[in-house]
Parts: sequence; structure tokens; C-alpha cells
Amino acid sequence: MLKDSLLGFFKKESSTGILLMLMTIAAMIVANSPLKAYYDAFTEIPVVVSIGTLTIAKPLLLWINDGLMAIFFFMVGLEIKREVVEGELRDPKKIAVPAFAAFGGMAVPALIYTFFNADNPAAMQGWAIPTATDIAFALGILSLLGNRVPPVLKLFLLTLAIIDDLGAIVIIALFYTSGLSHLALGIVATTVFILFMMNRQGIVNNTAYVLVGIVMWVAMLKSGVHATLAGVILGLFIPIKNNKASFHALEHSLHGPVNHVILPLFAFVNTGINFSNVSAKEFIDSVTVGITLGLFLGKQIGIFAFSYLAIFLKLGSLPKGVNWKHLYGLSVLGGVGFTMSLFIGSLAFECSGLSCIPLVDERMGILIGSFLSGILGYAVLLWVAGKERKD
Repeated sequence: MLKDSLLGFFKKESSTGILLMLMTIAAMIVANSPLKAYYDAFTEIPVVVSIGTLTIAKPLLLWINDGLMAIFFFMVGLEIKREVVEGELRDPKKIAVPAFAAFGGMAVPALIYTFFNADNPAAMQGWAIPTATDIAFALGILSLLGNRVPPVLKLFLLTLAIIDDLGAIVIIALFYTSGLSHLALGIVATTVFILFMMNRQGIVNNTAYVLVGIVMWVAMLKSGVHATLAGVILGLFIPIKNNKASFHALEHSLHGPVNHVILPLFAFVNTGINFSNVSAKEFIDSVTVGITLGLFLGKQIGIFAFSYLAIFLKLGSLPKGVNWKHLYGLSVLGGVGFTMSLFIGSLAFECSGLSCIPLVDERMGILIGSFLSGILGYAVLLWVAGKERKD
């Protein structure tokens, strides 16, 4: 009976969002209890992998953020390729409005953050934190509404979020790199060329691509460019046209481990905020305010306004069955940054020895902004659904 209940839970689209929420609450409880020392010890467990002269030594936290999250980005790469080849991103007419919405949903939050932090170069490292939308969490909240919202609304949010992810990938590649190693980058370039030639030669063995991808990940890790980008690149090279069954099987096989293990584990090790030394001042710090308002106000203003602009310019139209009230609720829901915002935040304010600049904990702004967006977005869409039933 329990087994059937668990299986039923994990099959629900909302399960990922619920797990992320539970793991976040668990992390904060543990981090503010006598178990904090064990929590810190867990995230700092040294893990060393050595092959000959090649050694990778990192604490468990970074193995999760750099290693396991590369698998998440690999799944994102597969989703992007599938949407481009077979899905919504294949038709320019269908992607115009969500593409504009995604751009606005990144630009306006960044501008709001900059408004509050322009005079602080250290704080400005976090300008990209509120630009992200969490696909899994946002879709999970939307799925809680079931058939009370038009099914096409989910497709609109998915398309918007995938384009948003593309933007986040570009931002990470361009702005969050350091100490570039030309030798390692040369190896990365070589692996990309090998993947390209394998694709051109019609090789459809996914295992062969993954093996080359592992080499690329290691080289990317040593290059100074964030290693998770290797996952995206690999995903884009997995063949689909002559390999549909295998491609879809691979993508499907990743959903469970990524959504139910990797993302919840990432949330657990990255959201353990200890409030014992947090003062009221930190809640009104420019970084916290910039992130909170960027996610909560910037996302909804950017997504809604730029959607309206695309429709006004006759570049596209709202999907059939979706009205402006639906779009506003969806725009608010876009402010659930969570996973991607936490990930960018870990890059923006990463500490390394003496180069670490003490700043307010950026995770507070992410949690507050995402929580407010999730609650209001759900409430708006629920209100719209109730009003439509009465009409």
C-alpha cells in the first residue's frame, strides 16, 4: 500500500516541487538545530578521484553543484534539442511570444537588482541571480491546479522556461568563468569536434557520446568555464532524427533521478541558512532586496509586458484558451527562481580563500522572492479558474 502511494506520488508533476520544498525546510531546520555541525560536516566531506596524475579533490557540496548538476544540465540540453527538433521551438510563430516573455523576464529583474546595487561592485556579481525561472518548481505549482487551467498554459510556461534556461546558460558561460586554462579549453574543443563528427557520421550509440562527454566535463572542470556547461553541450549533440526511440528513452530515464534525487539533494545542501547571526538589517540589505524584488516584481512585469509587446507588434498571439488573466498568473509564477537562482548565486558569490568578500546571504532573497511568487501565482490562477467556473 505504501509502495503504491509512493509510486503514485513520484508520478505526479507536482512531486518535484513538493520534494524541493520539503528538502529546503529540512535543510533550514537542521542548520538551526544542534545538528548543524553534522550538516556542515556532510557538505564538506572531502571526495577525491585520482587517475594517474589527474586528481579532482572537492568537498561533497561542490561535487553536487559541479558534478550532479551537470546531469541536470544534460537533461536540459536534451529537452532543448527535443523542443527545437520536434516541439514548440520548431515553429517561429509559436515561440515569438514566450521568447519575448523570457527576454523581458530576464532583463527587468536584472535592471531592478542593478538599481539597488549599482554602487557596490561586489554585490553586482549577483545581478543574474533573479533572472532565472525554475522549470520543475514552476511547473509543479501549475500542475497542482490540474484541469482548472488550460493545458496549453503548461506548454507556454515550458517554452518560456526553456528559453529562460538558454539565457541562463549563456550568462553562466560569459560572466561566471575564471582563470581560464588554454590547455583544458583545447581538450574541450577537441571533444566538441569529436561529438560533432560522431553526429555527422550517423553514430547513434548514446553510451559513446556520454563517454566523450565525461572527458569534456573533466576538461571543462579544469578550464575555468563552469563544468555544468558540458552537460548542455553533450545533450545538444545526442542524435534524435535517426535515434528517436533511444533519445526519448534516455531523456525519460533521467527525469526520475534528476527530479527526485539530484534537485532535492542540491536544494538540501544549498539552502541550510543559519539564522542565529542574521539580523533584521540583512533582510533589507540591497542584495536581499534586489533579488527579492527582481524575482517577485521584475519577473511578472518583464514576462507580462514583453508578452504584450510581442502581441502588439503582431509577432504572435496568446495560445487558444489563454486570456490575459492567465498570462498574469503565469508571469507571477515565473518569479519562482529557486534551483537556477541558487545555482547562479553559488557561482556569483563563491568564496575561495582570501578572495571571499563577506556579503549578505543571497539565498534569503531567493527563498523570499520564490516563495512570494509561487504563492501569489498559484492564488491568481486559482482565482481566475474559480471566476471562469462562475461565469
